[in-house]
Amino acid sequence: MSFKIMLLPGDGIGVEVVSSAVKVLKLVAEKCYISFEFNEGLMGGCSYDEYGTPLTDEVLEECRQTDAVLLGAVGGPKWEGLPHESKPEAALLKLRKSLGLFTNIRPAKVYDSLVNSSTLKPEVLKDTDFVVLRELTGGIYFGNPRGYDDNRGWNTMEYSYEEVERIARIGFDIARNRNKLVTSVDKANVLECSQFWRKVVHEVHKDYPDVELRDMYVDNAAMQIVRNPRQFDVLLTSNLFGDILSDIAGVITGSLGMLPSASLGTKHALYEPIHGSAPDIAGKNKANPLGTISSVAMMLDYTFKQPATASLIDKAIEQTLRSGFRTADIYSEGDTLVNTEEMTQLVLEKIEEMNTD
Repeated sequence: MSFKIMLLPGDGIGVEVVSSAVKVLKLVAEKCYISFEFNEGLMGGCSYDEYGTPLTDEVLEECRQTDAVLLGAVGGPKWEGLPHESKPEAALLKLRKSLGLFTNIRPAKVYDSLVNSSTLKPEVLKDTDFVVLRELTGGIYFGNPRGYDDNRGWNTMEYSYEEVERIARIGFDIARNRNKLVTSVDKANVLECSQFWRKVVHEVHKDYPDVELRDMYVDNAAMQIVRNPRQFDVLLTSNLFGDILSDIAGVITGSLGMLPSASLGTKHALYEPIHGSAPDIAGKNKANPLGTISSVAMMLDYTFKQPATASLIDKAIEQTLRSGFRTADIYSEGDTLVNTEEMTQLVLEKIEEMNTD
């Protein structure tokens, strides 16, 4: 089997963590008799510096011609003063919209060996394992009109029936293979758009009588994630709310550097860690590569339909953490501090040791 992967390292630590993930992919390819063809392009601030745009038409077309895209991170203070359409983050929105990536899957799982790495109590965190399912191509990030002048700023939150229905069905399908619970998060007490969201989700739920559905306001959901995260299985929510809640989940794992994500459409897929470009540590070999390595495990599972190979990577990460190795973002007294390259090498060694028969 052969697959094409488009690499978009982006800005800051994106370059380092994507390099780590590619090393892992190359190793599992050898062990599991899979072939990968890699292409690489510029996206984000680095693309703006080179071409005057954060995402060229040529790179976008290359993304369309591949089986999956692996993104590092985009943005940084250097480009904050640019107009909206030229900002590195605008490239990410354009990529998601152009590839039709309407589903963002962000797991939040607490490894037993990291239960003390968060600021939350271990007894609160233990056995936490849920998924934030974020609608990605609609809502307030894409609605029109939008803009600002000297006196006011405005954005439009809107959803069509189809946009809500398709993400809801994916949420119920995922829950069927987990613990059969969907918590739909909205702000239906004050927002008409959320009232519409809730109405459509409940209509879709009629086709899934075996899955429990709960409704929760977004402010309560934010509180409950840090109060009792074990109560959740699949969190289903809109673009803006999902963006915020999935970052709150970083508190649970101890670091955003641990969190992977998948953005899926009907034809295309994008995988990326949810952390930013971290310009303060870029180029210093300090970044945590595990979020990106976990993202390629999701790629192997969701897009390439290689769950056993994905499991190989997940087990290697878990064993490495269990052995006490930590990058700076998850380090505690008594751990063994390692840098980006060392953490990557440790995961590679664990994979190498595993039997794939």
